Amino acid sequence: MANQNVRGTAAIVLNKVVEQGESLNTALPAAQQLVAPKDKALLQELCYGVLRWLPRLDFFAKQLMDKPLTGKKRPLHFLVLVGIYQILYTRIPAHAAVADTVNGIKTLKAPGLKGLVNAVLRNFQRQQDELIAAASDKPSLVFCHPNWLIKRLQHDYPAQYEAILAAANERSPMWLRVNQQRHSTAEYQALLAEQDIVSDVSAISPHALMLEKPTDVSKLPSFMQGDASVQDAAAQMAASLLAPQANERILDACAAPGGKTAHLLEIQPGISHLTAVDFDAKRLERVQQNLDRIGLHAELIHGDASQPNDWWDQQLFDRILLDAPCSATGVIRRHPDIKWLRRDSDIIELSKLQQAILQANWQLLKPGGTLLYATCSVLAIENVEQIRAFLAATPDASLVPINSEDTPEHPGWQILPGQDNMDGFYYARLRKSL
Repeated sequence: MANQNVRGTAAIVLNKVVEQGESLNTALPAAQQLVAPKDKALLQELCYGVLRWLPRLDFFAKQLMDKPLTGKKRPLHFLVLVGIYQILYTRIPAHAAVADTVNGIKTLKAPGLKGLVNAVLRNFQRQQDELIAAASDKPSLVFCHPNWLIKRLQHDYPAQYEAILAAANERSPMWLRVNQQRHSTAEYQALLAEQDIVSDVSAISPHALMLEKPTDVSKLPSFMQGDASVQDAAAQMAASLLAPQANERILDACAAPGGKTAHLLEIQPGISHLTAVDFDAKRLERVQQNLDRIGLHAELIHGDASQPNDWWDQQLFDRILLDAPCSATGVIRRHPDIKWLRRDSDIIELSKLQQAILQANWQLLKPGGTLLYATCSVLAIENVEQIRAFLAATPDASLVPINSEDTPEHPGWQILPGQDNMDGFYYARLRKSL
């Protein structure tokens, strides 16, 4: 089969995500198999970029068309956005961006609209200064987030919300977690340097290295043998904060895709038994794949963390990592489709689910045991408010402060997107009384 035009393919992916609600994690890898190998990175850049700046690009396109492209023509709308994105945000020469985007018509099988796409893109080139000025006073077009999320962030972070929104629109760096059973962080950094791969040590996470530029994992020293894994520095804090000890029983609830599961075993090979539970059987396969690559073992259970009686063996756990299902508003820079797939109504439902899982898992914890609650969200309703309410309603729960700002009145540690180049994450450490 001939390789598809990368711009036309990007339009198809974007239509699936925005119009049909498909995850970019699903739509993009499938589409990358349809383009030339040299075009895979460009396809990702175009899809991520358009989703990052979608409202602004939409606004520009609508100003330049007499009527919207709807129905079967809808993918053509996204082809126009792909063209505008290249002109505004990439180093691709404008004439080449326009010509190659117009050629994407072939992939979309709409030759009759070639003139329209060409005219819209050339008009954008001529009018872009005025269009950019017209978009500069509308918050949703400046921040390129849905209004409901902007309002929630304004409420939770009145002094910081603009910085949070800006950070969410940045490209995410590539972080590695060094397997301490194989190398110290400094040793692995030296191995990277031998391959001319420049990295920086994290200011926060002791096992984390940030690469100066993203690198194919096949080029990383002994990656396939488990010497390192790709994981954001903020996510790596989970294992350190839970601090598993030898001969303990550990539960990793909501474990997929397994990065934290593996990290727990890497920093404490003396764990007597680690149980990893996840509701999604497909994602649980990813946990097994990650463990297999590194050469680690855990008991994997396909189950609902909010209904432990369906899978629990009635033996209490010394420590529990609860990486709760959440809005993922702290990792938008890695998953820009979150902005357009998530709804405001989802947040209340997620907070109820988090509460149910937290209450259910608390019953599985030994007296004197530790539970670490984690989300990749920045919303107070899922984080500080969730833990404050749990502490108020749970007499045998107490807060184990992570830092000086972690108090019962304002419990937990909120990492904001971009802080020390990390993703947005929240942690709260709780102890069960004896």
